[in-house]
Amino acid sequence: MIRVELVKLFGRKRTWLAILLLNLLPTVVAGVLAWTRIAPRPGQGPAFLSAVIANGSLFAIAALAIVLPLFLPIAVAVVAGDSIAGEAQAGTLRYLLVRPVGRTRLLVSKLVAVSAFVLVAVLTVTGIGYVVGRLLLGDAPLSQAMVSLSGTLLTPGQIAWRTALAILLVAFSMLGVAAMALFLSTLTDSPQSASLGALAFLIGSSLLLTIDAARPLQPYLPTRYWLTFVDVYRDPVLWSGIERGVALQAVYVVVLLTAAWANFTTRDVTS
Repeated sequence: MIRVELVKLFGRKRTWLAILLLNLLPTVVAGVLAWTRIAPRPGQGPAFLSAVIANGSLFAIAALAIVLPLFLPIAVAVVAGDSIAGEAQAGTLRYLLVRPVGRTRLLVSKLVAVSAFVLVAVLTVTGIGYVVGRLLLGDAPLSQAMVSLSGTLLTPGQIAWRTALAILLVAFSMLGVAAMALFLSTLTDSPQSASLGALAFLIGSSLLLTIDAARPLQPYLPTRYWLTFVDVYRDPVLWSGIERGVALQAVYVVVLLTAAWANFTTRDVTS
């Protein structure tokens, strides 16, 4: 069942179109930087974007920071929102459940497929960002690839494991988006409604982070710790924000997936 869902998801042109569009913005940004040779000042703009002029290798990380606040959550919400509601809208959900496929098994298969999309999207953005950055912005040796945010030089080995951890942190953050959209997808037969509902929740979370009156709520908002992957590139790594972010996302994922399972296994499927 999982294999069927993976083939179905990655066999769609719109899946690869979404991944293509995700990589379009970072590529355009790299092209503009290569043409103008003007980067934001340190502390301004997406993380690491101020340093990519000197070393294009850093653009792999900058590309993640560019797509993380908006474009990556949109892609994940669209794919996850379509998982159950899309089948219902197309009239195929009832026929899927007629076969000897339990609802829990179907939901798990959908979750695995969405998680695979999240990982592929994040890896693709990172990989293409690295290639584009080195082609357009310079290919300094990896031994000179990065100075940490603390001002110390990182070795190639340190860069490798920190980048791998950053990728995992971003992907795990997006699982919270996927869980929200998947839950809403079990409540409606409209994939657009599920996707927009998840995005509205995330936009509301981001908005509350900018309001002083909402300060007591901010530590519990799902988008609060999304950018803490940047702390991986401090020396030593600043683990406090990372640990809080992982714990918070884990709570959201568990609660939302449990709610999705409870609703999907008890709802009447008529389409």
